[in-house]
Amino acid sequence: MEWFESWFDTPYYHLLYSNRDYTEAENFITKLTQSLQLPPSSKIIDLACGKGRHSVFLNKLGYDVLGLDLSRQSIEFDKQFENQTLIFDVHDIRNPIDADPVDAVFNLFTSFGYFDQESDDKKVFQSVYSVLKPGGYFVLDYLNEEYVRSKIVPESVINRGDIDFKICKKIEGRHIIKDIRFESKGKPYHFFEKVKLHTLEEINSYASECGFERLKIWGDYQLNSFNKETSPRCINLFKKKS
Repeated sequence: MEWFESWFDTPYYHLLYSNRDYTEAENFITKLTQSLQLPPSSKIIDLACGKGRHSVFLNKLGYDVLGLDLSRQSIEFDKQFENQTLIFDVHDIRNPIDADPVDAVFNLFTSFGYFDQESDDKKVFQSVYSVLKPGGYFVLDYLNEEYVRSKIVPESVINRGDIDFKICKKIEGRHIIKDIRFESKGKPYHFFEKVKLHTLEEINSYASECGFERLKIWGDYQLNSFNKETSPRCINLFKKKS
């Protein structure tokens, strides 16, 4: 089992990241869909949807949404929100997507870069390309590797209720490693996250090889222009060539 298969399926993962700003996320989604000029009833896939916060909000905006995630526990949680235009399913982002062609695919909040093999990274782009309509959009919201390298905090402690998560971060080769240790109910736990520090050039290379054109890069969730040194995010907008 790979690290993300075990860690993402634990309640502790969701507890650690429970402070995520829903208002910021909803404002980002609103600005993004307006920028793309996606009309209501457009079909969107939320790829690696987690507990469905983006999928649910997109659906409230009037979109027909399919939320996909590898975590069975997350998808079981998401099922409570389903309706005729909002469906959730278990899916590995490397595999072909069994769905009718869609207008856009969103992969948000660094839900990419988990794989050791470059061939697996390319499979993600291939699966997205195959499910998009000609001219459809792929939004890949990723970390800015130069910003991460310059701003890394080696050690920190994050408190959530009665649990102190001890976080150690380091860069090894092309990866940033986050080591996570804590105790719960007297039992010690140890998990880690390992994300590849893809460069802008690498991401664009995978996309072009599959038949995408990169239209734009935003640097944050307010959709400000990207700056290689100061932008916390690298939000790529790709279009499937007709």
